[in-house]
Amino acid sequence: MLFDDSYQTIAQPSEGFFKDKGSKFIAYAFPIRTEDDAKEYLIQVRELHPKAVHHCYAYRLGLDRMSYRMSDDGEPSGTAGRPILNMLYSQNVTNLLVIVVRYFGGTLLGVPGLINAYKTATEDALAAVEKVTRFLFQVYELNFAYIQLNDVMRIVKEMELPVLEQNFEMQCRMKVEVRTILTERFIARCEKVEGLTVKNV
Repeated sequence: MLFDDSYQTIAQPSEGFFKDKGSKFIAYAFPIRTEDDAKEYLIQVRELHPKAVHHCYAYRLGLDRMSYRMSDDGEPSGTAGRPILNMLYSQNVTNLLVIVVRYFGGTLLGVPGLINAYKTATEDALAAVEKVTRFLFQVYELNFAYIQLNDVMRIVKEMELPVLEQNFEMQCRMKVEVRTILTERFIARCEKVEGLTVKNV
């Protein structure tokens, strides 16, 4: 197989913890699918810890190493977001956000101390949760007449496609997830159904 569309992520959200010289580092790891998911979780964690001095984070999406974002949130450059992100790379997990909340303990940790703290808190959160294999997918919207419903359902059932939305009236609409590796086969099958339009959404 030339193209592998599988990736490792975490099964559910988890937490990690690290303490050094009175500073507390609480890590939250969340499986995500989009940047919007990441923004949503950041808002939630900031609301959960309004008194924390820093909410540093990193997230990674997809299989290439280019889709990521990180923030040191006021910590010295490269001491928080980058060690969190490096942990995601070294454990080869993606579609994952880690936020590390810091409560300052009164003693400065210095650059090596900070890097170690953010890395260790992240590692703790990832060690506490089961890793799972997921697949990259595309979402397609299908539009067809009610008379074509059986033909469309046959494709959905035989290819075991998760249905995200469906609306069956005279004109039917359905949204399905198709594994990236199966999209060509899926499109080819859809093209054989008369009057069915398919668009990637």
